This record gives sequence, structure tokens and C-alpha cells, in this order.
Amino acid sequence: MSKRERISDFVRSLEPGSTEGASQNYYSAFFQLWNAQKYYEAHDVLEQLWLVEKNAELARFYQALIQAAGAFVHLQKNYEQPSHAKHGRRLRPATRLFALALRNLEDLPDEYYALDLAVLRELLIRYRDAIIAVDFKTNPWSPETAPKLNLL
Repeated sequence: MSKRERISDFVRSLEPGSTEGASQNYYSAFFQLWNAQKYYEAHDVLEQLWLVEKNAELARFYQALIQAAGAFVHLQKNYEQPSHAKHGRRLRPATRLFALALRNLEDLPDEYYALDLAVLRELLIRYRDAIIAVDFKTNPWSPETAPKLNLL
């Protein structure tokens, strides 16, 4: 079974019986996974839309969400294993992904595909700046305070 087939099966399992289009199912699944702190899986799900998207603006939006999820993968792994040789060094890559996501969100309206981008931008800036302010020594993410993303 290919990665795409596994992800498709996974998305169907999240919303059994859904009559929405496949793209909407993947998009909705991204937020379900994000809010469950399954950032890596959220990244994988949305990547399936990004890879085939023909509209450049929408592809850039998907890429920004993927990068944001990737940044939170770094924070989560750092939180779980801060003294691990690799995971202990994940704060800098997280800030780079936050910056890339913010760049990809530039010039998009504050509401886009039922998501409040003003709130998302503020969230990404807040986490990025919190890490930089302490010279990459403290991770601001924790399971108890993990951010949620909700569609409008």
C-alpha cells in the first residue's frame, strides 16, 4: 500500500460516511489532527493536497500550513526529549519553519479557506519570537498549552 493510499484510508477513518469531496476531507482532517497534537500526521495529510494543487495561491497556503505543522513537530519532539542529541536541537529549525510559513501567508487575506489567517500569523509570530527571545534555550510549547486551529 502506498503512502497516499494509507493516508486516504486514514482520512476516511476520521470522517466515516462523509459526503464531502476528498479535498475537503483532507483539509478538515488537517485541523482534527492539529488539534489532537498530531502535527506530523497533519503535515502528511495536507501534503497530499499541496502536491497536486494547480492554483499557486492555494498551494502556497497549503505549504504554509504544512510548514507550521512541521515547526510544531520540532517543538513537540524537543519537549518530549530535550536532552536527545537530535531533538534537543530542534528549536532553530522550528523558527525557520515559522518564518517560511509566515512568508507563504504574506499577501493572503486575513480570512482564507475558512481560516482566520490573522490569528494564525499571530500564533506563528508569538512562538517564533518566544524562542528567539530566550536565545533558543526554552521551548514555549507544551501539551497543556498547545494551540488549536479552528475553521470559521
